[in-house]
Amino acid sequence: MLQLGPTSLAIVWTIAGIAAISLLYAVWLRRKVLAEDEGTTRMQEIARAVQEGASAYLNRQFRTLGLFAAIAFGLLFLLPGDLSIKIGRSIFFLLGAGFSASIGYLGMWLAVRANVRVAAAAMRDNGRFEGARIAFRTGGVVGMSVVGLGLLGAAAVVLIYRDQAPSVLEGFGFGAAMLAMFMRVGGGIFTKAADVGADLVGKVEQSIPEDDPRNAATIADNVGDNVGDCAGMAADLFESYAVTLVAALILGKAAFGEQGLVFPLLVPAIGALTAVLGIATTRIRGSESGLSAIYRGFYTSAAAGALLAAVTAFVYLPSTFAALPGVPAAVAGLPGDPRLMAAASVVIGIVLAGIILWLTGYFTGTDSNPTMHVARTSLTGPATVVLSGIGVGFESAVYTAGIIAAAICGVFLISGGSMILSLFMIALAGCGLLTTVGVIVAMDTFGPVSDNAQGIAVMSHDVDEKGEQILTALDADGNTTKAITKGIAIATAVLAATALFGSYTDAVNHALGSLSELAGSPIVQSMLTYEIVSPITLVGVILGAATVFLFSGLAIDAVTRAAGAIVFEVRRQFAEIPGIMTGEARPEYGKVVDICTRDSLRELATPGLLAASAPIAVGFGLGVGPLAGFLGGAITAGVLMAVFLANSGGAWDNAKKLVEDGHYGGKHSDAHAATVIGDTVGDPFKDTAGPAINPLIKVMNLVAVLIAPAVVALSVGEGANPVLRIGIGLAAALVAMGGVVWSRVRAHRVDVEARLEREMHLVEEDGETPVVVQPDAQSDLGQQEQVR
Repeated sequence: MLQLGPTSLAIVWTIAGIAAISLLYAVWLRRKVLAEDEGTTRMQEIARAVQEGASAYLNRQFRTLGLFAAIAFGLLFLLPGDLSIKIGRSIFFLLGAGFSASIGYLGMWLAVRANVRVAAAAMRDNGRFEGARIAFRTGGVVGMSVVGLGLLGAAAVVLIYRDQAPSVLEGFGFGAAMLAMFMRVGGGIFTKAADVGADLVGKVEQSIPEDDPRNAATIADNVGDNVGDCAGMAADLFESYAVTLVAALILGKAAFGEQGLVFPLLVPAIGALTAVLGIATTRIRGSESGLSAIYRGFYTSAAAGALLAAVTAFVYLPSTFAALPGVPAAVAGLPGDPRLMAAASVVIGIVLAGIILWLTGYFTGTDSNPTMHVARTSLTGPATVVLSGIGVGFESAVYTAGIIAAAICGVFLISGGSMILSLFMIALAGCGLLTTVGVIVAMDTFGPVSDNAQGIAVMSHDVDEKGEQILTALDADGNTTKAITKGIAIATAVLAATALFGSYTDAVNHALGSLSELAGSPIVQSMLTYEIVSPITLVGVILGAATVFLFSGLAIDAVTRAAGAIVFEVRRQFAEIPGIMTGEARPEYGKVVDICTRDSLRELATPGLLAASAPIAVGFGLGVGPLAGFLGGAITAGVLMAVFLANSGGAWDNAKKLVEDGHYGGKHSDAHAATVIGDTVGDPFKDTAGPAINPLIKVMNLVAVLIAPAVVALSVGEGANPVLRIGIGLAAALVAMGGVVWSRVRAHRVDVEARLEREMHLVEEDGETPVVVQPDAQSDLGQQEQVR
């Protein structure tokens, strides 16, 4: 039994103290933000409408997710293990889910109050400096809360459960990842349905500016920025933080013994301190852009984190593996210096974050060649805009995946080829990347706060031309920072998933080692093998990659249906409410918010069921070997798909902004209409499906880690029960596919209802009485609807 010594316990208590200080610093920053001026009465009225819509959506979403959390809480008790572990795992599952939800809600709550303050700051003489400072401080509150709650949760588990902490942390990470995935999907559907609907009707059909108050979808669009980008990304990065720590502690115990449970906590604790440095140094100097100041803060924080982590490794760890307390015999005899290995791995993770920041900025920045190329293709129409954006996304995915692969390969070489050491060092590289997470979250929140501030300025008409130029520049910087943080989040997800892959192997080996005999048929034995040349393992690889594609398709299709409803509603209001275009009548903003809320919550179930059920179906149906292949396929396809979706969407978005800045014809030109179409295609790519893949692959990895002992127990040994095992697999497969079929049926019904409503509206405009054939009397998706 591994026990933590007095020194290790004292260090963990210190880490818990650093977590508490991080939270106190977040409270101080929050007070500074809320102390700023809120602007004019009209600006406050618009901001209040956004606040009410965002709060109403998240409150309804949390009530919906409460059911999923309750079911998962109960199912965790059915997994094998000691009663104390089951109880702890289930309780900390709820704590992880609660922390993830709290971070998301905090990000939304403060962002919808900071946006009006940024808009008001733009009217002052030093508006560029003040606006950027308020927006970045807002992100700093969320970033320090992520760091504080993540460290606090992990440290609490280690202090309470000691050597059993990794098993309990599985539940903590699973709760955080599950909530983050749901918030990413739901918030992404909401924000992009409103954004696409607003752009297609407002910009393209009515030729009115973005955020024009005559557009009924403007409030919903601003609400969506907060529930999608602020709440969703904050929860996403928190679960990356939690899950990476879970994997590092599981593998650290297996590789380094006692100090393997402590050192992975020390690295992000250093990150908490350097995040304060990064936030404090992010100030605009002279005529530099806001983006330059943000980059300086990030690189300052990263450099300090790398230096302090290396010093900590050499101070805390011994010079030989044999000197590590509680180290396994297989590791004790290995050559090399664990201090050097650990320090180098952490530095690789930090350097990886910096390279991803630069690379993502290159492919999506407004002054980069790829984005300018996409903007130039607008001269030949929307088709070439879409094609060029897809090409940029595909190319960037290859380079990003190659850099991540190179980082993993570098860690493997540092580890001298030892599998257990390699996996632990990959987890440490993920912890190194997490030293920058406080600044990363601040960078991400900067984007939607600036975007909302510009929207409030346009809708209120209270900001002068100079102020609008300041807010436009901040919004452009925010678009780039959002794209960058998505790239870094993807890299974090891959490192965490790769480390969890090792945790899965450890769980399987531990389960196999606890059995007295492993007799079974040749088929059962083949289900236990990890050989990639095994046909059944390759089946798992194919299914894992296919799940990523199916999940992405479901998310994008959900946005398509919801956006269609928004388009019809905004068109209806322009047609039926006289005086909207002249400003004499007020659009019905609340109806659009209600549609987005209803449709996004209705679409939550299917992707969630797929993520949780697919690994259960593969594991119990095909075995632990194919499940390993499934995870490998999901990680591989996930990183490529996520980067492709995020960067193509970012390039389309900034290409549109280039045209709106006056290039290639400027606003209201054919080129502008082409880039708007490209941007609407990219919206669900970069803000719904792409970011949701990050928690998806970690949810599936954690589900695999949790069910691995049960799969082994039902496959071989005295408790083998093939009927029950296959029955569980089939039931999970039916749940996953049932959700997909239900989604298809619902899509058919929504399509038919939309067509009927539109045709009836057109006929009523002609003064005729509509006679409609009911949907069940039609064929081919309502093609034979008859309207008279």
